Amino acid sequence: MEIAIICSLDIHLCMSKFDWNHALAFWTTVEEGSLSAAARKLGLTQPTLSRQVAALEQSLGVTLFERLGKSLMLTEAGLDLIEHVRAMGAAAETVRLAASGQTQSIEGRVTISASDGLAAYVLPDIVHHIREAAPQITLEIVASNALSDLRRREADIAIRHVRPDQPDLIGRLIKESEAHLYAAQSWVEQNGMPRHPADLARTGFIGLGGGARLAGHLQSRGLPVTEASFILASENSVVVWEMVKRGLGISFQMHEIASRTPGIVRLLPQIEPFPVPIWLVTHRELRTSRRIRTVFDLLAEALILTPRATLRDGGVQSRTSP
Repeated sequence: MEIAIICSLDIHLCMSKFDWNHALAFWTTVEEGSLSAAARKLGLTQPTLSRQVAALEQSLGVTLFERLGKSLMLTEAGLDLIEHVRAMGAAAETVRLAASGQTQSIEGRVTISASDGLAAYVLPDIVHHIREAAPQITLEIVASNALSDLRRREADIAIRHVRPDQPDLIGRLIKESEAHLYAAQSWVEQNGMPRHPADLARTGFIGLGGGARLAGHLQSRGLPVTEASFILASENSVVVWEMVKRGLGISFQMHEIASRTPGIVRLLPQIEPFPVPIWLVTHRELRTSRRIRTVFDLLAEALILTPRATLRDGGVQSRTSP
């Protein structure tokens, strides 16, 4: 698609017709920070994306990036142009969101983003519930611990643990959940049951992310945990929980996940749990879509009932002594 734009660049061409795909390649490269990341984002090969950026530079008669080794730095012309391209992209998204929001069909695709742990352990039962209630809707699950950009349609609905602070997003606090300390029964049999918080000084933790940051959080709650206490770590919460299930260490976990995991024991219930709010978030333009609204409401209903619905699976026990 070709778009005519009026630019304020100090170049020989003030009004230029160019391919929007080339502008999108430039914009995504800036947002992602590298050509390779931008290519992955757009589903292109890196050479193809590089050619699109080069074609945009040629059509405008300017250099948009300085290439310093493997790094890219915006030139003055690039800094000027990116604001115009962002505005064009925002306008295009507004049109697309408005059109999606007016769709009253119960059919179609809905993308849900959630943390990898929720996506793996909680959403399968909920998706089954949604599929039974609305079989014409196709669901796509984005499992990521990063916040999906709902304004750019990376997802239609997001399950988040923080309140949305952008004015064009609407959120509903589903409930205030909690994260407690857990271990596998096999770990307890091998290491003994901690009776007091001081006993944690001799235990091995499995951390989500860096041990230093997590140790600081636990120390602020009066727990004798240091960075050295974290014997294993991963940025993926599914990996962390699978290691806990196999008795490799102890970790904090949401009640919604632990309650459906057989062979898991809650440790030291006297420890104050970590609050885990559960928000459902969507773009305000999409809330008028019957398809989005249906999935949103079914998600809310299922998330509220999740712990009660899974206790029958023989999940977590709470113990303080052997």
